[in-house]
Amino acid sequence: MQLTAPRTDSTTATRDADGMAVAAFILGLVGLLVLNVFLGPVAIALATVALWRGTARRGRAFLGLGLGIADLVVLVAAMQLDSTVSWSF
Repeated sequence: MQLTAPRTDSTTATRDADGMAVAAFILGLVGLLVLNVFLGPVAIALATVALWRGTARRGRAFLGLGLGIADLVVLVAAMQLDSTVSWSF
């Protein structure tokens, strides 16, 4: 007798996409402070894949996408102000 329903591939894929959406949000948020040259593109990629896979957390995926883009905008602005490739507090 089985008490729980067996996992299907679509359930696992949706759960993975939900995790990617949350990870994109967190990495985009952290990327505003540190390592934005690395974390910004990673957040953009994770959010795009999560949206493509049909995540239930679309809001978090869009926030991760926006924060990833903001990471790169902050990097470019800091580079223009300091005339360097990286920046710090």
